Amino acid sequence: MSLDTAAVAKIAKLARLKTEPDRLEAMASELNRILSFVEELQAVNTDNVQPMTSVTPMKMRQREDAVTDGGNPEAVLKNAPQRQGDFYTVPKVVE
Repeated sequence: MSLDTAAVAKIAKLARLKTEPDRLEAMASELNRILSFVEELQAVNTDNVQPMTSVTPMKMRQREDAVTDGGNPEAVLKNAPQRQGDFYTVPKVVE
């Protein structure tokens, strides 16, 4: 896929990016290089590649999925701008 300056101008307008007309040619060139690299990546066969979350093998620590009150309301609320008892006080935003 190859983009010309008209396509880049349209993409910039849709993305609400302010672009100078003299920069459109350079942007088209950069976007074309990016798109050609993506095409190269799509050509790579990844059928036998296992998905991974990290390049180093590690086991995620797990904890019990239990609802708690936090255990220490003073520590939780110490940075609250306003509070009422053990609750945050926030300004009303809906009438």
